[in-house]
Amino acid sequence: MSDIAGRTCPLRYRYGADAIAKLPTVDAETLYVVGGLYGNLPALDVIEALAASEPGPVTLVFNGDFNWFNVDDAGFAEINRRVLAHHAIVGNVEAELGVDGDAAGCGCAYPDHVDGAVVERSNRIHARLKARAAQHPETLAALAKLPMIARFTVGGQKIAIVHGDADSLAGWRFDAAALGDPQNQSWIVDAFHRADVDLFASTHTCLPALRHFSPGLVANNGAAGMPNFSEQRYGLLTRISSRAPSSEVLYGEVQNGVHVHALPIRYDHAVWRESFLANWPEGSDAWLSYFQRIEHGPNYFLA
Repeated sequence: MSDIAGRTCPLRYRYGADAIAKLPTVDAETLYVVGGLYGNLPALDVIEALAASEPGPVTLVFNGDFNWFNVDDAGFAEINRRVLAHHAIVGNVEAELGVDGDAAGCGCAYPDHVDGAVVERSNRIHARLKARAAQHPETLAALAKLPMIARFTVGGQKIAIVHGDADSLAGWRFDAAALGDPQNQSWIVDAFHRADVDLFASTHTCLPALRHFSPGLVANNGAAGMPNFSEQRYGLLTRISSRAPSSEVLYGEVQNGVHVHALPIRYDHAVWRESFLANWPEGSDAWLSYFQRIEHGPNYFLA
């Protein structure tokens, strides 16, 4: 593993799938797994409205990186106040906010195929967010108490909530491309057995995927707070429920009577664009790395 800031994966990120099997379990009827909110308040408004529109109780769990672009004081405070009212685990963004020094940078553990300039910009984005977080010591203390992994059950199905992959907070083996890599298949199957789960819900890698393996499903929501497909402007969350969905879904599967679907988060793009540009104007690090995706989506297509 590289020791370059932004590419490194700190040892403290490595919990191992066996740790998931030992966690206490939270029961839920409907679970919304929200990864990669990235400080998008209009998206959070829609998520809360979707949950309120469900015919039964909904449990929200934010599986990390709910902070990123929200470097303004009000945005940082509101995102964390509202997210921390629900279940949450840290992503690499939150895990590095209270750490002394910047050896891990953003903590993303970017693989080699990600351009070095992108990594450097991410480190600077995180440094700016970290400076804002330092002005909110109570929030930092609350974030420091969050776990890296969580365990739920829905309709008898055992669910691991992770940020990266089964072994590491910043792991990339639940990335859309990695899920289809033949060399990764035996590790994935073994991870289900070590974690003693039927479903992994992940995020981190910013592109969505839903893949079936012999022991169960891996659902990666991509990003709740950014577009996930070319020329589209909505985020995604993973809905896991004993009930069939009653609102719009993009794709999904039913596993042993439990419904697993990707729900679009159709936030107000104009409001979000204005908020983003207020913090990250043209030419800034986040603008250079993300504005094209915010406007036009990634070069990724819904199959």
